[in-house]
Parts: sequence; structure tokens; C-alpha cells
Amino acid sequence: MLLPRVLTAVVGIPLLLWLIHAGGLAWVGFVVAVAVLCVYEYGLILAAGGRPVQRLNLLFCGGALALSVALGGPSEAVLTAVTAVVVLREMFSRQRSLERLCFTLFGALFLGWMPAHLALIRGLRPDGEKLTFLIFITIWILDTAAYAAGKSFGRHKLAGGLSPKKTWEGAVAGWLGAVGAALLLRGLLRPESLGPLGALALGALLGVCGQLSDLAESLVKRAVGAKDSGNLLPGHGGIMDRFDAFILAAPAAYYFLILR
Repeated sequence: MLLPRVLTAVVGIPLLLWLIHAGGLAWVGFVVAVAVLCVYEYGLILAAGGRPVQRLNLLFCGGALALSVALGGPSEAVLTAVTAVVVLREMFSRQRSLERLCFTLFGALFLGWMPAHLALIRGLRPDGEKLTFLIFITIWILDTAAYAAGKSFGRHKLAGGLSPKKTWEGAVAGWLGAVGAALLLRGLLRPESLGPLGALALGALLGVCGQLSDLAESLVKRAVGAKDSGNLLPGHGGIMDRFDAFILAAPAAYYFLILR
């Protein structure tokens, strides 16, 4: 299992770093593709778990929301249209289901709208590229520190009903890793718009939101009895498994950066 994980990382990480550097439509296309694939995997695991969902509308609406956010378009209008489409589809269905309506809207918002904020972060001036590198590497270090600490000396369950292997010890180590990584990367990358205190606050925010986002994805998988969201990435599971930390972390980081 280790070899596929390593090979996927060897190919995937340099490609991701290049896309961040390239920015523009290449990065927008990548972010939207990730969101659409997450929405697709969500639809698959819900169907496999016997939960009703409007599969086609889920893909269409999730993709529309992701594209609207990533391009900085009229997101409110798209959100209104998406809600109307899903509700009308259920109103005129032979077997109406409020549960299906809610699962569809949730998936489109949670996995289409939220992670697409990664494109907005890259578009920030003058430091979008540096800030995007900082956020991605900080999340990676967060995940690595949390996993290593939890496996080595984790004793107290963080949320046993959602993710039995996660511990408070791992969560604290991950948070500290995120804070330290953000400060270190700020010193190395030197973004003009982010001072030391800002980097400290951003690292603390990512340390919390990244781990909550991971647990939120676990909530979805636990509800339908799925271990992984898919098998598109050998040794890593699905796209949603790899980008789960960014679902809540991306919008949190974006609004922190523009509102502080």
C-alpha cells in the first residue's frame, strides 16, 4: 500500500505546485475539477449507502457553484438558481423526498461552493501565489503532525463516533504544526500582505478549520458506511479524501485574508 501512496505523491505534488505557480485559468480549472470530482464521489457514496440524491442535478449544481465562486462571478444569483432547480426537480418528481432535496443541496454547497475559495485565494493581489503555497504546505504539515503524534502517543479519542483513530494528542500536535509552519513559511516566502501576527493567526485558524473539515468529511462517510470517498488516487482513496481539509479551511482562510 505504501508504494502506490508514494508514487501518487511523487506525481501529484509537483503537478499541484506547478498549477499554483501557473495560476490563471489553469488553477481555476484545477480547483473546479477537484470540486466536481468531490461532488461526484459524494453522490456515489450516498447512492451506495442507500441515501437518495439527485445525481445529475448534484453534479450540475455543484459544478455551477464551484465555477461561479472560482471566477468571482455572481455567486448569489447562481446559488438562488441552484436552489430553485433542486427544489423544482423534487416538486415535480413522482416520489417526492425532502431528504433527497436536502442531501443534494448540501453536497453542492459543501463540496462545490466551499473548496472553490482556493481559486479566490490564488487571485489575491499581490501575494496570491505565496499565500496559496503557504496554506497548502501548512495543511500538509498539519495532517502529517497530527497523524504522527496520534499514532505515536495518542490516547484520548477526539471524536470516536466520527473518526476512531483521531486523538486529542494528534489534534494538538497538528494545530501546533500548523501554527509553526505558517510562521516559518511566512518568513521564507515573505508575502507583503501578511505580517508575523497575521501568519500566527492564519496558522491557528487553519489548524482548527483543517481538522474540523476532516471530521466533517468523516461525518458524511460514517453516515453511509464508507471507508474512503473513492479510489481515484492509488493508495490515497478519493479526491474528497485528499482535499477534505480544505473544504472548511479554504473559505475560512480567504475571508480572514480579505477582512482582517
